[in-house]
Amino acid sequence: MFEDEQPLSLEYLPTRLPGRETQLRFLAELFRSVVDKPGTTSPKVLMTGDIGTGKTVLIQRFGTDMIRTAKPLKLNLRYIHINCREYRGSLFMILKRVLQNFTTTFPQRGFSSEELLQILLDQLEDKNLHVILALDEADMLIKAEGGSLYNLTRIQEERPGRPTRLSLIVVVRELKLLEGLDRSTQSTLQRNIIRLDRYSAPQLETILRERVDLSFKEGTVPETLVSFIADMAAPQGDARYAIELLWRGGKYADAEGARELKPDHVRGAANSVYPILRADYAQHLNLHEKLILLALARVLERSNENYATMGDVEIAYRMACEEHKITSRAHTQVWKYVQNLGASGVLSTQISTAGYRGKTTLLGVATAPASAIRKWLESGFKATMP
Repeated sequence: MFEDEQPLSLEYLPTRLPGRETQLRFLAELFRSVVDKPGTTSPKVLMTGDIGTGKTVLIQRFGTDMIRTAKPLKLNLRYIHINCREYRGSLFMILKRVLQNFTTTFPQRGFSSEELLQILLDQLEDKNLHVILALDEADMLIKAEGGSLYNLTRIQEERPGRPTRLSLIVVVRELKLLEGLDRSTQSTLQRNIIRLDRYSAPQLETILRERVDLSFKEGTVPETLVSFIADMAAPQGDARYAIELLWRGGKYADAEGARELKPDHVRGAANSVYPILRADYAQHLNLHEKLILLALARVLERSNENYATMGDVEIAYRMACEEHKITSRAHTQVWKYVQNLGASGVLSTQISTAGYRGKTTLLGVATAPASAIRKWLESGFKATMP
C-alpha cells in the first residue's frame, strides 16, 4: 500500500497548509518588522485552537519560512520551538533548553528563571541574534507558573535603549486560561490573537488527498475513500485524527494483503483509534505518569464506575510498580504527576460530593474505554520492559 509513510507521521512538515493559508499570511504580516526593521519591535502572538486544528504545524511552517526569508538579508534569526508539556510547564527548564541552543558554558544551577531570562537576552545581544520563541502547549506553563508569562512578555521593557531580540508565539488550547493571569499580561497577549477553527470536511479532504499522493502507491486509495475518511473525521475537525485513520487503514489493508484500501479497513481503524491512545498524547508521558494512568484504567475497569478515588488509584499504582519492579514514588510526587496528567487533558479530576466519606479527589477519563487504555499501556510495557 505504502510508497513512503513519512508524510503520515507526526514529524512531517508539509510545504502547503490547506485551510490555514490565511493564518500563515497573517503571522508573516505580524512579524514583518522582525526582518524589515530588526531590533525595533518584538511581536507577541497568541494562537488558540482545539487538538488537531493545525497549531503546531502552522507555527513550524511559519518559523521555517521566516528563517528562509532572513537568510538572504544576512539577518541572524532563529526559530525555537518548545513544547511546554515536555518540560512540565517549568519556565526554568524551558529557558535552560533555549539557552542550550547558544551556549553550554552557563552554570546548570543557582539561577532563577528571571536570571536565566536576562542571561538569554545577554547571549542574544553578544551574538547579534534575533529569536522567535514558540511556546507550544503553553496551557501547561500557564497552569503551573502563570506569572512566568509576565516576565517573558515584559522583560525587554527593563532594557530601554537596546534592540529587541526576543519575539513570542504562545499556543494554547483554551483562552479561558488567560483569566488567571494579571491584566497586563492578558492585554499583551490578547493584542494579537489567531484562532484556528476546526477543519471542515472539504479542508480535511484536501489535506488527505495530498498525503495520499505522497504516501501511497498509485491506485491503492480510491477517491471515494478519501471523502469517506474526511466525513468520518469532520465532526472532530481534527486533521491528526483523519491522517491517522488513513495511515492505520492502510496498515489494516496491508495486513490482509489487499491491493486497495476499502471502507472496512477504515472502519476497523476508527474502531481502534481513540485520541488518548495516539502517539502525540503518549510521547510526553514519563514512566510514572503511564503507571498512574494504567492504575486508573484498571480501577475504573474493575469497578465499572465513572470515577476512581485518589486512594484507590494510588494503591493500584504501587501494585503496578511492584509488577514491573519499579520503585514507586511518594504521595506528594504522585499527586504532582496526577496534576500534570490533568493539565495535559489526559485525565480529569474533581472533588467528591455525596456518597463519599469526607472530601476526596476523584479521577476519571472519558476519552477512551478503560479497557482500551489498560491494553494499550500493558502492551507498551511488554514491549519496553526487559
